[in-house]
Amino acid sequence: MKEVITNDYQLTDEIGRGQFGTVYRCYSTVSGDSFACKSIDKRLLSDPTDRECLQKEPKILHILGGNPNIVQIYRLYEDEHYVHMVIDLCDSPDLFDRISSRAGVFSEPESASVFSPLISAISYCHQLGIAHRDIKPDNILFDSRNNLKLADFGSAEWFGMNENGMMSGIVGTPYYVAPEVLAGREYNEKVDVWSAGVILYIMLAGVPPFYGESPADTFDTVLRGNLRFPTKIFRNVSREAKDLLRKMLCKDVSRRLSAEQVHRHPWVVSGGETRPMADLT
Repeated sequence: MKEVITNDYQLTDEIGRGQFGTVYRCYSTVSGDSFACKSIDKRLLSDPTDRECLQKEPKILHILGGNPNIVQIYRLYEDEHYVHMVIDLCDSPDLFDRISSRAGVFSEPESASVFSPLISAISYCHQLGIAHRDIKPDNILFDSRNNLKLADFGSAEWFGMNENGMMSGIVGTPYYVAPEVLAGREYNEKVDVWSAGVILYIMLAGVPPFYGESPADTFDTVLRGNLRFPTKIFRNVSREAKDLLRKMLCKDVSRRLSAEQVHRHPWVVSGGETRPMADLT
């Protein structure tokens, strides 16, 4: 007999809405602790790929359980029409809202305070053979204590289960998707590094590195991968930060840093506190 979510949790106000479902604030009827409930309407999932993602996301979240910078899943319920995932409550503004509300750009230490736990979470995923494949500010959440939580693993893939560790399929979001994905080639987990690099660029510059007047124009600029640092925008950005961006937003995947290498980069290690780097140009 299937368990019923309302036996254990009381759902209250809506705090988010997506293409296939709604996120509610909820609390345990036993402990009183607060959580979020992601309720997905199975009737909206006509595409077999969407149904596969629905089945895959809870499994991936269970595998990734225990990492402080990844949203945790606590219970899973399913009834005739819905799948309900009880997850961490992240009721502070997400990174998209934080970027949108800023009058200016983030300082380097502010950027590093967000970027460091993000790349740590990505590196953890990759170590376990999982690629997120949709890293973007909307999926970078914060709880009430301002702890970063990487969320929404609906597009994630177990590349560690593939014989050559490669993946395929065009997934992701304009501005953030890696060029090898748009080119229709097989790709590896470094697509997440590219997306994280775009986020870091936006925090430091206030604008995306690759954009156009339409999604098609944006895709064209991503495919070209011509990274620039306009002097007016980057005049106060350190060489260390620009060095890291070059090595993340590198079109040549073989030369692009891995997530673990990014995590060990001097700019990340220093927390964005710039210092002389005579060996960098």
